[in-house]
Amino acid sequence: MASKSIDNAFTATSDLGAASDPTYAGAASFMRRRYTKSAVDADITVWGVPFDSAVSNRPGARFGPAAIRRASMIFDNDPQYPFHIDLFETLKVVDYGDCMIDYRLPELAHAAMKAEASKILAQSRFLLTLGGDHSITLPLLQAHVEKHGPVGLVHFDAHQDTWSLTQDIGGTNRVDHGSFVTAAVAEGLLDVDRSIQIGIRTDAPENYGIRIMHGYDVEELDASAIAEAVIECAGQGPVYLTFDIDCLDAAFAPGTGTPVSGGPSSAKMLSVLRKLGKLNIVGADVVEVSPPFDHADITAIAGATVAMYMIGLKAEAAKTSS
Repeated sequence: MASKSIDNAFTATSDLGAASDPTYAGAASFMRRRYTKSAVDADITVWGVPFDSAVSNRPGARFGPAAIRRASMIFDNDPQYPFHIDLFETLKVVDYGDCMIDYRLPELAHAAMKAEASKILAQSRFLLTLGGDHSITLPLLQAHVEKHGPVGLVHFDAHQDTWSLTQDIGGTNRVDHGSFVTAAVAEGLLDVDRSIQIGIRTDAPENYGIRIMHGYDVEELDASAIAEAVIECAGQGPVYLTFDIDCLDAAFAPGTGTPVSGGPSSAKMLSVLRKLGKLNIVGADVVEVSPPFDHADITAIAGATVAMYMIGLKAEAAKTSS
């Protein structure tokens, strides 16, 4: 017991190495990473965006980052399955905390997100964002494209998010969680020929040339075939990976704003993620976890595990190249 510690998020003296906090106590940073407002030399920076003012159905995703961090406490700091390595042996990962958003002025929120994401990306090699509703992916894409140029989009979701950009009372195009892809295409942020949406099981007015794997495709194919299709479409160029938790069937992710039946299991989508190590993923997010509609942290645990897999892919690549 003498070797154990607690509150590694505040007491850590290095960004390397697993923590030893008990799974039920201690400061709830993501996977016990050190809290800091400096991302200098970080291999991965985890950041929360607690915003849900752009949802069209059930709110609550503003509580998503806190719930995902809390759920990540279940990871017991042993080598993480299915990677079988200490993810932090050679990978420096920090938790940057949350984006400051004025809840009274939601129209300024996206600009604040983009500015802070750009600041983090100027210091860190990779940004992993915990949302928040899916509208936050637009300013994240803007920041990543500044650094990498247009990206392919690997988009796990039940919805295409390609609804039209209606104008607000000031005449400005308004972007919500169902239209961020439309805005990204209009702004030239995406390489649509290298973009793919997985798990779609609703209708939308446009696809903009983006490849779609419908819910029934995902149901009929195995994880290897789905991953092969994603890798074939995305190619070798930079890609941004966004995972809307409602990609999962409502049985596996009840705590979300717009749940849709007929989706895949968490096990199947995690197996797909596990096979995407060949992709050049330059940024990622997990969005639409809404704790008020969750039960027993089912959705938060799924979201935390998706985020852990994203770190795992990076840790595996770093170990292979070292």
